[in-house]
Amino acid sequence: MSAIPETLIEKIKALQPQRRVEVEDFVDFLEARERGKAVRWLGKAFEKLDALNESPMTPEEIQVEIAAVRAERRARNTDRR
Repeated sequence: MSAIPETLIEKIKALQPQRRVEVEDFVDFLEARERGKAVRWLGKAFEKLDALNESPMTPEEIQVEIAAVRAERRARNTDRR
């Protein structure tokens, strides 16, 4: 979603101060819920990695992976032109 619609901002501004606090609390709740989903997803990802029982990548292997991804991205961007 792009920028917040101006109508939503105007509606929030028109609320009584206590109602604005409630809206802010609700937005905080939504953000916390989303962070919780991300944390659970990350936890499951780590469990899957642990189940592979492989040794961690070396810094050199990580750099090779990064270079490969960057090269792929550059190639994709060049193809779009």
